[in-house]
Amino acid sequence: MKIKATILCENSVFSNLGAIAEHGWGIFLETDQGNFLFDTGQGLALVNNAQVFKKDLSSLQGILLSHHHCDHTGGLLSALAITGPIDVYAHPGLFKKGYLIRTGSKYIGVPFVFRSLESKGANFKFNTEFTEIVPGMYLTGEVPRLTDFEWGDNDVVLKTEDGFIKDPLLDDQSLVIETEKGLLIILGCSHAGVINIINHAVKQAGQNRIYAVVGGTHLWTVSKEQQEKTIQALQEFNIERLGVSHCTGLKVSMRLCQEFKEKFFFCNVGTVIEV
Repeated sequence: MKIKATILCENSVFSNLGAIAEHGWGIFLETDQGNFLFDTGQGLALVNNAQVFKKDLSSLQGILLSHHHCDHTGGLLSALAITGPIDVYAHPGLFKKGYLIRTGSKYIGVPFVFRSLESKGANFKFNTEFTEIVPGMYLTGEVPRLTDFEWGDNDVVLKTEDGFIKDPLLDDQSLVIETEKGLLIILGCSHAGVINIINHAVKQAGQNRIYAVVGGTHLWTVSKEQQEKTIQALQEFNIERLGVSHCTGLKVSMRLCQEFKEKFFFCNVGTVIEV
């Protein structure tokens, strides 16, 4: 598959006048199988940045959501206002009640109800398995948690009648795209663990040639031990390009830059990955 991926939503923006940053993630994907949107940011930047970079949201064939958190789903209603009826691919746990209890208690789930989104044209297609969207493009589905060092967040929780419980974030999905240079793996927030995700992508796609891994690695809130073991494990893959963003954190990003040298790049608003 030929693809051009443009970052529309991310925490930072440089040298792109008119574009704005927000804590979130969203990518416009132009492919020879049609145009897609992977995540939608918080909702403040998507439409503005699509206009700045001349990406036509009305041309979208589908919207793909990595997980339920508001910094990935908050722009969905704004996108639907432009796209009209459209397929929206997500895990069936999309509308669960997620909270962050890092400092107090804050709701971080989808900021819209199912019926509201459906009335605006969202045709939800839920999956839990490795799923082909179009030939050469796949959502990972639920990623098996097989490493012994990717533990996830204890302060990202679900609200139940009996109080808060840890959210295993089984809805965390990534995008796997087959290209002539190898796999392009686009992460959402890597709540499943970036090493688990890569291993799952390689196994399901049936090839271990990886052109690039891009997106949020969720390493900024985890322990030093998990950071070090993850970096070591990443080096064992034959990754040609590593582009991190969003929930990776600046300190971890600098460390990855030192380790991966010319293979490393940072995915901020306006970054383009073309294969």
